Order: sequence, then C-alpha cells, then structure tokens
Amino acid sequence: MIATAPSLNLPALEEIRGGLPNICGWEAEIRSIANHHEPVFWPRTNLCLENISAGFACALHMHQPTIPAGANHELICNLQYMFEHAGEGDNHNAGVFAWCYSRMGDFIPELVGNGCNPRIMLDYSGNLLWGLRQMGREDILNNLKRLACDPHYQPYVEWLGTMWSHAVVPSTPIPDIKLHIQAWQHHFAAIFGYEALSRVKGFSPPEMHLPNHPDTLYEYIKALKECGYRWLLVQEHSVERLDGSGLWHDQRYVPNRLVARNSRGEVIHITVLIKTQGSDTKLVAQMQPYHEAKGRGSQMVGGKTFPSCVTQIADGENGGVMMNEFPRDFQPVWYEIKENGRSTTGVVGLNGTEYIELIEATGVSPDDYPEIQAVQQHKIWQKIDPSQASPEAVEGAIAELKETDHQFHMDGASWTNDLSWVRGYENVLGPMNQLSAAFHQKFDPLVQQDPSVTQREDYQQALLYNLLLQTSCFRYWGQGAWTDYAREIYRRGEAVLR
Repeated sequence: MIATAPSLNLPALEEIRGGLPNICGWEAEIRSIANHHEPVFWPRTNLCLENISAGFACALHMHQPTIPAGANHELICNLQYMFEHAGEGDNHNAGVFAWCYSRMGDFIPELVGNGCNPRIMLDYSGNLLWGLRQMGREDILNNLKRLACDPHYQPYVEWLGTMWSHAVVPSTPIPDIKLHIQAWQHHFAAIFGYEALSRVKGFSPPEMHLPNHPDTLYEYIKALKECGYRWLLVQEHSVERLDGSGLWHDQRYVPNRLVARNSRGEVIHITVLIKTQGSDTKLVAQMQPYHEAKGRGSQMVGGKTFPSCVTQIADGENGGVMMNEFPRDFQPVWYEIKENGRSTTGVVGLNGTEYIELIEATGVSPDDYPEIQAVQQHKIWQKIDPSQASPEAVEGAIAELKETDHQFHMDGASWTNDLSWVRGYENVLGPMNQLSAAFHQKFDPLVQQDPSVTQREDYQQALLYNLLLQTSCFRYWGQGAWTDYAREIYRRGEAVLR
C-alpha cells in the first residue's frame, strides 16, 4: 500500500520498504506536515463550550510487540504467535484481541449513523500496525483507515502519537527518543496519509511513563515539540506542583502546563492533560469518566470559565473487562446522551485536542494553565538555584538525595508506582545501550554530512533493530523467554551494524 501525497511537492510513501516498515528517510517531509499550528478539531466540531457543563475523554492504547519467533525465527507480531500457539497460556484469546483492534471501526460508524455524537482517542504502537500488515489483516487495517481517513468520522476520532516500538522514555537512550517519535510519524503517514498525520497533535507515552530526570524530561519535551506535538497525556501521580505538593483536586480536570528544566537551566513547556488515578481498564470499560463528569462543573483559568474534563486511558484489549464490558457499556452511553436530548449540551464526550482548541478559542493561552513538573523534581531545585544549575551540580544533588532520601528516585513514574523499568534488567539495558551507541557512532556523522543516508536500506535495518530492542515488553514480562528475545534482537542488530 502507498499513502497518497496531498501535493506534488511531497513523495508518496510506501508502507513497506524492503520487507520492513517505512520508519525513516523522509524526515524533512514529515516535519513539514506535522509542524503546523492550524486548528484541527475546532473548525469542524459540533460542540460549543458555553453549552457544556462538563466533558469526558477516553483513550484506548493498543500494542503487540515484535518478536523473533516465526517459523524460521523471523520477526513476527506477538499476535501472530498467539494465533499459531493457541494452547499456550491465554493465547486462545488471539481472535478476541484482533477484534478489539478492529471494533472501533464498526462502533463509531454505527453510533454516528444513529445520530449519536461519540468521541474516542486511539493510540496504536508501530509494532502493532506493522504486525497487522505482516499478518495480512486488511480487514482490521481498513476499519482503522475508515476512522483515520474518512472526513465523515474525523470529528469523532482522534489519533494519538506514541513511541514506535513501545519504549518507556526514562530508560530509552536520549538520542533515540526522537527517533521513536519520528518513526511512528513516518509509519502512520505511510499507512494513513499525510493529511491524517497532520491531525495528530496529542501524544500518548507507552506505559504512561514520564521521566523525571531533568535532562531526560527536557529532551523528551523538546523532541515532542520539534515533531509538532501540542500536548501530552500524563498520569496524575507522575507530576507535582512546583513546590512539590500534589495537584489540587480540580486541577486534574483542566489542561496543565508541564515545565521541564534541564541541568543547564534551559526551560521548555508543553500542555498536558491529566489521566486520573484508578483501575484503568475497569474505569474505561465501564465508562466511569462519563459518570464522574456528571458531578463536575466549570472552572476559571486565565480569567475564563470553561468546563472540566475527566480524562482516562486504558489498554484497549487486555483483560476481560475490555474484552466484554467495554463493548457492552461504551455504546449505551452515547445513546443515553442522545436520548436526553443533549448530544451537544450538558455532559458531553470530548477528544483531547478538541477540548484544548475549544478552550484556547476563548482567548485562554497555554501560559494561563497551572504549572506542574515531574514528580520528585522539587527536591533537586530546593538544593540548587535553577539559575545557577550545571550538569555537575544536578548530578551531585541527585547522588546526595539518593543517599539521604529513601523515597527519592530518578526512574520516572508510570501506570503503577511499584514497577521499575530499570532495576533488575541490566541484562537487557546493557545491550540496549550498547546497540544504541554503536548505531549513533556509525550513522550520526554520515547523516550529518548527508541527510538522505536515512533512506538507505542498512540505516533502515539498523534503526529497526535499535528501536525494537527498546520495547518495554522485554522487561515487563520478566526474565526468561522475553529477555531471550531481546538478546536475539541485539545479536541481529549488532550484525547489521558490523
């Protein structure tokens, strides 16, 4: 499949090049599409802010890792492995998983066709999109194309960007953060087209992981903004107010301004929406954000009053509640809102970019939002005057805090507070950092001299293995087969670089 170019100035992108996903080679073209400040939802939304008492926004996260487990040890999607090994564990659910990846392409047209006004945000990893192509699942991809490409459904569905290979940012080598972001944009544009990519303005981080090391967070936000993203989804407990206190209750239901300050004193900001705490899949499966929004009202920010919005994200396929309760409970909500005669007034569904654009159309600026930072950072800035910051001073403060404060860490924060993506996985992180260093040592000087090097087949192959090795599943699923997969991917990546 080849995505159609919207103008003669942009090349048509092949979805698959040399048997591999198209994840690099047209960085300047992708940047020209993604980096714009035109409103995406506001010109076509059927919602009016003054008619809304409160809103709710739900996102579904979809992912399957790529593993070297095909019949001849080729790279395949874990979903394909599940189909081929139905007797292992809960692999018998493979068919249900596949349905979950496809079903919004049926639910949304049905609801819209029946006069409802639904909203949903979708986050699909690059691994999964490639895996569906490898499996020949045109049925699923065509359902997704309906949601991404048909103008009739664009007011109702928002696609969120993510890291191509489901890498958790705090343990991703800093030079690779932007490569993941760009790779996903390349791949998405190749499947769904440039115009669809131009509407992707929100970012959904794998495992809801927010780095809290000042330099990692700064480079992460810098990369997001350079790639055209306007806002980021963050977990409530991964952030704090600038004085270190927790968010005040109502603050969770309006946009916030995340401040990222690095060890050289440089500062960058991005708008964030707060995912509130709770049992993620259960809350979304049972449409709890809608029911919570019924008890919420308006707030004043920047001298303007606008409605609160309850925001949630969950895995879109994992567990019985998403498999069974979500399809049972998702659609009735929209019929209930419609039958109340209030599809566009009172409590309504919103998408993230739509909500932000509606607010900012009233004259509110991102500078007006409450300021927050990554959790634990206040402890660093209490020890160091930010205006006098240096890498040595920051690292010294971090080392001292680790010695004296048993609650202090620089692992970041994710879905849960009880899981580290760093401790205990040196056997994966060591090779991961080695492969990344070898990749950049070989290619960075070449790309600096000639940017078209990123179109070369050897660059594409090396980049693929580098990104694949950083997939969080090789740590999340523990030691054993999954760390063995990581070692094999490292071996192949090293061979390509050699």
